[in-house]
Amino acid sequence: MATKTKSSGAKGSGRSALQDVVAREYTIHLHKRVYGVQFKKRAPRAIKEIRKFATLHMGTNDVRLDPQLNKKVWETGVKHTPPRLRVRISRRRNDEEGAKERLYSYVQAVNVKSPKGLQTVVVEGEDE
Repeated sequence: MATKTKSSGAKGSGRSALQDVVAREYTIHLHKRVYGVQFKKRAPRAIKEIRKFATLHMGTNDVRLDPQLNKKVWETGVKHTPPRLRVRISRRRNDEEGAKERLYSYVQAVNVKSPKGLQTVVVEGEDE
């Protein structure tokens, strides 16, 4: 009895990676990612965890952070990062000459009253 195997992934689906330009809003629970980290390394670790989160969810190794996001993480100092952070992660085309990857992720902070309990949302009209 032979079994058929389906190949899952971008290789067999016939879709181009350049069609995967998308923007989504996520809530990142930073507290669970920096819990137990010594105080003087909390904000730098939070930045690394945001990069890791974007890499995991968008599938690109090239992650660029908005300067306003950096200010949002650092605004209360190195010790006290925000417990949750609402971010918009956009997967964009890389138009640079000699780029290693065709796509990159751009992470921006989104101002909300409370990021607690919000779901992931696909953003339709993207402001570039």
